[in-house]
Amino acid sequence: MATQAAIHPVVRQVTERIAHRSERTRREYLDRIAAAAGEGPVRSGMPCSNLAHGFAACSGADRIAVRGETKPGVAIVSAYNDMLSAHQPYAAYPEQIKDAVREAGGVAQFAGGVPAMCDGITQGRTGMELSLFSRDVIAMATGVALSHEMFDGALLLGVCDKIVPGLLIGALAFGHLPTILVPAGPMASGLPNNEKSRIRQLFAEGRATREELLEAESASYHSPGTCTFYGTANSNQLVVEVMGLHLPGSSFVAPGTPLRRALTEEASRQVVALAKGSEQAPIGQLLDERALVNGVVALLATGGSTNHTLHLPAIAAAAGIELTWDDFAELSAVVPSLSRVYPNGSADINHFAAAGGVQTLVGQLLDAGLLHPDVHTVAGFGLDRYRQQPFLEDGELVWRDAPAESLDPDVLRGVGDAFAPDGGLRVLRGNLGSSVIKVSAVKPENRVVTAPARVFEDQHEFTELFRAGELNQDVVVVIRNQGPQANGMPELHGLTPSLGVLMDRGHQVALVTDGRMSGASGKIPAAIQVTPEATSGGPLARVRDGDMIRLDADQGTLEVLVGNEEFASREPAPGAPAAQHGTGRELFATFRRAVGRADQGASVFAAQQRADEPTDVAV
Repeated sequence: MATQAAIHPVVRQVTERIAHRSERTRREYLDRIAAAAGEGPVRSGMPCSNLAHGFAACSGADRIAVRGETKPGVAIVSAYNDMLSAHQPYAAYPEQIKDAVREAGGVAQFAGGVPAMCDGITQGRTGMELSLFSRDVIAMATGVALSHEMFDGALLLGVCDKIVPGLLIGALAFGHLPTILVPAGPMASGLPNNEKSRIRQLFAEGRATREELLEAESASYHSPGTCTFYGTANSNQLVVEVMGLHLPGSSFVAPGTPLRRALTEEASRQVVALAKGSEQAPIGQLLDERALVNGVVALLATGGSTNHTLHLPAIAAAAGIELTWDDFAELSAVVPSLSRVYPNGSADINHFAAAGGVQTLVGQLLDAGLLHPDVHTVAGFGLDRYRQQPFLEDGELVWRDAPAESLDPDVLRGVGDAFAPDGGLRVLRGNLGSSVIKVSAVKPENRVVTAPARVFEDQHEFTELFRAGELNQDVVVVIRNQGPQANGMPELHGLTPSLGVLMDRGHQVALVTDGRMSGASGKIPAAIQVTPEATSGGPLARVRDGDMIRLDADQGTLEVLVGNEEFASREPAPGAPAAQHGTGRELFATFRRAVGRADQGASVFAAQQRADEPTDVAV
């Protein structure tokens, strides 16, 4: 095992600052989960009528085990559905888990399902306006599943976008339980990503047919398993593993393989061991400020999804920890870029895994002092365990040391040979508010843009004007009233091909929005998640067509070049309508009213978190 380097001073300082600012809320959270913990199976203290309901549907050995009140109970909370390719493999997991838990001396019950929507299907459609809010619905559904107080541990089955963050937020409300996330793995590599992007851009220009586009898309997304680009789904998997909430090496093992099944069964046995063990490992204790910083560092080192600038602060808040965009930016300045996976390069996540994957990445970052080694994980103490890869040896699951150096330097590199000296995620500030930008896929010459604004209230207005040929110019496309309070903050990934066409024609192009881009954010400089958002009175509401806007990712600024007095005196444009109907949007009006700011995680739980904070106002 390698000698551990001293922690990088910036990593140490950021971690200490997070711990200091979170001291009160973290202490209160830990006190709450300690009070919820108990000795022996939790159901042993239940009244008989309550317990009888808990095993009424059980049979055989499981009925005896639940009734007997001696074996730990394990909750299965699953985001299975067979519309999402990434989640389709979960259909077979519950029975596999029940068998493995039974053999390990516990009893597993399917505690609840949570919703799981596909952002790939809803991109550019009104259903996407439910997507971010689905994270908090999933958190609440997870809470409902665990609320029966029948369980001493939990297994969470989820992969994609809002689903893993939602499962984690819900599980942290039951932070006294040992909890392991169980992945399903990526689909096999399909059509190369560069070719897919080429066809998309040709279609945007009217030079490819719908049938040609559909053929390319279906050759890319072609089987059960996670989509193979490095979007939010695969960012989820990598970040969760480096935070120590997966078994080592389990993120990117293909579905339907013997190794995938062996890892699922081992996770089942491990959660029983944690529930029985004298060394308590509840998720609320594991997920501390060091583990969160490790997750941020891994995200930055791999050019992961900007959606995690929303999800990780929301997850942190659920554990009583305050994580800010400034923490991301400060860490990004010292964490080198070590991978090139689409949209940051041409390779996919299977190529990344073959090059050494998470284990080689963890080893490189540990040896450079960029990760905290002294953390508790679901596999035991110490992140060094995550240098090891799983294998089947004569049918038995074993772990061996992963390659210390990358097997493919075009995809994954070491700290001494990084693709870039920083992590490529930056915070922009100026008279338009605060925003984040991902520059890992943006060429250096395109990171500073000064151009006139064209202002749109939704992405479809932009698309119509582009198709009419009226945007063939230098332009900063401003799409406002797309924030969480406006319409749930939909992803605007569908803009990328058209903006790419304008850039390829030689124009200066940028996007500024209070909405989101997807985990597949690419070559266009995009200042996203602008806060405060236009609908809540943010400065974007006062931007007009023709205003010169300067986006400078190098200096970290986002400004409209208009006199301060004139700009402040303008009448703001109307915000998004309060009443929105169709595709279920009317069901989420309360969420739109309650949601917090993007830089605080865009969570509907934020209002309660703020209400719990002490006030300095004298009474």
